[in-house]
Amino acid sequence: MTVAATTSTRKRGAPANEPQPGDLLAWYDRHRRVLPWRAKPGEAIDPYRVWLSEIMLQQTTVKAVGPYFVRFLARWPDVQALAAAPLDDVLRLWAGLGYYARARNLHACAQAVVERGGFPHTELELTTLPGVGRYTAAAIASIAFDACTVPVDGNVERVVTRLFAIEEELPTAKPEIHRHAQTLAPDARAGDFAQAMMDLGATICTPVKPACVLCPWTETCAARKRGDAETFPRKPPKVTGLLRRGAAFVALRADGRVLLRSRPPKGLLGGMTEVPTTEWSHDFDEEQALDAAPRLSGAAPTWQRLPGIVTHVFTHFPLELVVYASDVPGNATGPDGARWVSIEMLPNEALPNVMRKVLAHALDATPVLRSSPRVSRAP
Repeated sequence: MTVAATTSTRKRGAPANEPQPGDLLAWYDRHRRVLPWRAKPGEAIDPYRVWLSEIMLQQTTVKAVGPYFVRFLARWPDVQALAAAPLDDVLRLWAGLGYYARARNLHACAQAVVERGGFPHTELELTTLPGVGRYTAAAIASIAFDACTVPVDGNVERVVTRLFAIEEELPTAKPEIHRHAQTLAPDARAGDFAQAMMDLGATICTPVKPACVLCPWTETCAARKRGDAETFPRKPPKVTGLLRRGAAFVALRADGRVLLRSRPPKGLLGGMTEVPTTEWSHDFDEEQALDAAPRLSGAAPTWQRLPGIVTHVFTHFPLELVVYASDVPGNATGPDGARWVSIEMLPNEALPNVMRKVLAHALDATPVLRSSPRVSRAP
């Protein structure tokens, strides 16, 4: 809850030339962002909303998360409802948000919370829940339960490294960043302070062209005084993973259905829906691609390679897929574990972005699909 009038402007015992939490809280009271998961001043804070938003926001932007959060909350308004939902339904609603292990952990965490009778209140206990790491535990503990801790995400790392001009590179600098962040924690309003740090990094202390003149800590920021704020945090040269390549197969049945299957529950895109593909490898040989095409009963597909390629970038590697398509009779049956899904129902499937791209590519190039409802092309 925001109580601006009772906020001390200076932390007890802190030197005057160091960043004061009261200055940031006063700025936050005037400029706080309005977010769908954030309680308004005076409103009770719902730990479920805090937890759900923090899981969704992992490695994902606020803009991307907003619509998903609203849809999840409308479908499952509390942790009990989410825990009771089938995992496949959770994966379907998550589709397109990326980093799909989060959706599986989200479901498992909801069940664990219900089993224990509610969310634990301490940072240490929260880390025992599925999918809740150090940062997420600190965020939930501070925002939902006002625990005196400062969660350190990418925005907060940037703020702290600039405030104290921390020269060590990430990730080695993380322990020092955490130590400095905790020294900033106020004696009260821990949840507001945590969100204020996030807002400061997102809106003022940005990676490029930070608005230092608008920052409540501008007079005490070491990097601003040096004139090199944009160089923080220090990072090693970015290493891009090796390109992987493969082929995807879009079988189009005469009754307007597409052959799909589910990926294994563990690993990359675990449990999500896909069209059949080859392995994705560094040494993919396209001449051998058709050896991996799905075997169908009642049909002898004539696979046609579609022009162009589908590209996608995962966290650790870029991917290029060539796409083959074939029309097959309405009585064709797929291999074990595969299923035929009507084109109209594709938007309801748990398709990751890369598979949405593959289907959109086939939709654009294949006459059979041109007259059918379109599959949205993911960014």
